[in-house]
Order: sequence, then structure tokens, then C-alpha cells
Amino acid sequence: MTVRTRILILLSAVAALAAVGLASVLHASARADRRDRPQAGGPQVTSGTVSLTGHGRMVFRNMAWGPHRDELTSVPAAGPAGPRTASGVKCLRFYAASGTGVCLQAVHGPVSDTYRALLLDARLRTRHHYDVPGIPSRARVSPTGHFAAWTAFVGGDSYAGTNFSTRTAIVDTRTGVLIPTLEAFRIVRDGHPYRAADANFWGVTFAGDDRTFYATLATGGHTYLVRGDLRARTVTTLHANVECPSLSPDGTRVAYKKRVAGLSKDAPWRLYVLDLRTMHETPLAEPRSVDDQAVWKDSRTLVYALPGDYGADLYEIPASGSGHPHRISPAAVSPAYLP
Repeated sequence: MTVRTRILILLSAVAALAAVGLASVLHASARADRRDRPQAGGPQVTSGTVSLTGHGRMVFRNMAWGPHRDELTSVPAAGPAGPRTASGVKCLRFYAASGTGVCLQAVHGPVSDTYRALLLDARLRTRHHYDVPGIPSRARVSPTGHFAAWTAFVGGDSYAGTNFSTRTAIVDTRTGVLIPTLEAFRIVRDGHPYRAADANFWGVTFAGDDRTFYATLATGGHTYLVRGDLRARTVTTLHANVECPSLSPDGTRVAYKKRVAGLSKDAPWRLYVLDLRTMHETPLAEPRSVDDQAVWKDSRTLVYALPGDYGADLYEIPASGSGHPHRISPAAVSPAYLP
């Protein structure tokens, strides 16, 4: 093979790679352009005022394609599939209670994205902001609005496997004082002090006393429901095989996802409710795997996200184990109910 032939082959290969790269860029650009256009038959979304003190409302991240994708939007809680009011504030994860919101947000850079947590007031104005050391995953606000928590993946990007690590932070929304990681808390497992380098926490949910919280602890290949004490800086194991707990409004039950033997490793969970007094588990009537931290709509009903055509759809189901799942809102995720 002559030098000239080799050069021609090299130039052809470079041209082919350039064409593939250009095609990929154009495809991504076209897809982004489509995402900025309202979808046919999708929910009606218009700009307006969104408040975290609007009684009888549901606020959530809008996933519908169009100019308001990823914005916090509001609908009547009694009509969650109806027209949406968009705020202009974009979040990847969101939650709110008592006029305080937490918004986990991407900051787009020239090379890669970074992430931050915003504490929002009732008019969605930023009061404090904090760097988040990984991909946002979970967010919660205490019933009083005095504390907020978030979880991010700092290694891996899915709970389905075992090769991931998380960082969970809690902040006092009144003072702005941040607890950057629950890994600094003392662990009590089965009544004894416990220390392990692989301890991982995620999915905080708060009680109404501004002291108690619940979360998931993973260590030694197992997960546990833990009860945390913000004053004592301790977490105590209560029950095994619990992930992403969500405390009921009366503080007596925890909804969670549980790994069930025999299911696919990519979709291993089913929804359950745990009675904190008796430790009795009730499986819910959702046959699909749910990778979400469910929200209590009220004392009888849970709401959660499942994959949909435009990212995720919201479903509700009775917390008693009866009934069947019902889709309440398409192209939506991270709901918060304003009673």
C-alpha cells in the first residue's frame, strides 16, 4: 500500500467520523427543538403566578414538552390532569411544605453540568443556595417548613444495582445551617453502636416535631429504615429492606419501596406501607416496580411516579393495600400537596 493510498484512507476515515459527529449534533439539536414545542394532545401549560401557600393545590415539575418543560407548575389538587400554571422556576427534584420549598437544580456549564439546592420562599424566591455534590435524587421539607433535605448520587446513577453511593444533607431553613452529610451521625444498629465505611443514606422524610426524621441506611449489602434524631445526631435501625421512606401525615406509618425476591434486578421493588407501632407490612396493589419516594396526598392515598412517554407520569393508590393504581397526571414528577 502506497503512502498516498494510506493518506486517502486516513482522510476518508476522518471525514466519516466528522459526518457521524455532525449527524449526532444535528439529531440532538433537533430533539431539543422538539422538546421546546408543545406536544399534540398534551396538557395545557401557561405562564402565571405559582405560590407555595395556595391551599388545595398540587405543585410539581412539569415534564410535558414545550417552553415550560422542567418548570414548577401548579394545578388544583382535585383536578391534577387539568390546565397547568407554570412558574418559570426549573427544578430536577422538588418538594414543599408550610410555604417553604426545596428545588434541586442543574447549572449548565460549557463542559459539564453542576448541581445546586435552592431554598425557596412561598413566592418561589431563592433564600439560600448550596452546592450539591452529584446528580439530584430525592428532596423533602419538614411539615413545619423548618428543615429541608436532599440526596444526590456521588457515584453511579441508579438505586437498582449495588455500585452507587449517595450523599444526603439536611439544612435548617431558618438559619441556613447545613448538615452536609448524614454519615457524620452516630449509627445504632440492633441496639449497639455501629460503624462502617460503606454506610450510605438516602430518602429523608420528616416528622412534625422538628427533631425526628426517617431515612434509608445501606450497609453490608442490606438496607434499613432508620429513625434519626437531629439534636442527638443519631440514627437507629428499625426495620430491614426499606428504601425511600415517606412518613404519613399522622406519623404512624411509612410508605416505602421494598426489594422483592424473584424480580428483575433492574426493576426489583414493590410499594409497601409499614405500621411503625406493630412493624406490620402491607403490600400495595401496584404490580409494577416503583423507583420513587412516594408522597402522601392525604392519610389514605399515596402518589408516585412511573416512567411515561415524556419522562414520568403520576399515579395514586390507596395506602390500605386495596384498590388499584390510577394515573392522575401525565408528564409530571416530584409532586407536593398544599393543604
